[in-house]
Amino acid sequence: MHSREDEALAQAAVAALTGQLALAPKPGLPDPRDLAARVTRRDHRGLTWSAKALAPGLAAMAAAARRTGEPTPRLRAELGAIGRCTEHSVGLAGGGHRGALWALGLLVAAAALDPRARGVEVTATAKRIAAHPDRAAPRRPSRGATVSAKYGAAGARGEARAGFPHVRRALDALALALARARTAGAGEAEARLDALLTVMSTLQDTELLHTAGPLGLRHVQSGARAVLDAGGTSAEAGAKALVAFDTDLHARAWSPRGSAGLLSGALFVDSLPPAAATGAA
Repeated sequence: MHSREDEALAQAAVAALTGQLALAPKPGLPDPRDLAARVTRRDHRGLTWSAKALAPGLAAMAAAARRTGEPTPRLRAELGAIGRCTEHSVGLAGGGHRGALWALGLLVAAAALDPRARGVEVTATAKRIAAHPDRAAPRRPSRGATVSAKYGAAGARGEARAGFPHVRRALDALALALARARTAGAGEAEARLDALLTVMSTLQDTELLHTAGPLGLRHVQSGARAVLDAGGTSAEAGAKALVAFDTDLHARAWSPRGSAGLLSGALFVDSLPPAAATGAA
């Protein structure tokens, strides 16, 4: 049975995902401008709607972690089973969000295991959960796992087992961009876009490796770094570089979906209330 705390964690995770979906321009990814899904083949309204279908599964993951109380193999197996059921529900609602579900599920479970944990503490707990194999997982390897094996990329599982290093990088970039925004007059959206570009600049995104190969991945990483080197999305030069980068990726039909999922994870961790407030509550 779900507690109010479990439901609150699930809703915070869904809010992080929908907040990521609302960003624009988001290089190569669906955003509110692409209403007809002509470019990304993913209708933004449909993705926002299907994101809500994650809530029951995420709440169930939080409840499972709270009941278990430790990052055990049993918890890992239960999270895997809940995740597969949630994937089916999301598919009925329109699909998408597989990468985000993997990241958010582990981070929500980690936050439920240790309600006082924040930032890197949450990712460290998620690492302990992900360290256990899911013995009930389908034996047929996923496309991401196949691409990871082919190119030696960490992939989603490697990212989790390393403690979500790109979620931590996004958190650092978000904090830096928000601090800069207070003096430069930029907003939350620019800070989130800078965090996304920070992830894109180094992540070995298996979706990109599948569609564009290693050269395409390096092209995307270089483009993300160019926007950041131009001052980020809040600077005039950076904003122009972002538009050019977005146009380029859409023309090539390259979509860094792995980066978007990890940004959602970072936004969820960043949204957790201060530990002192949680303890008082």
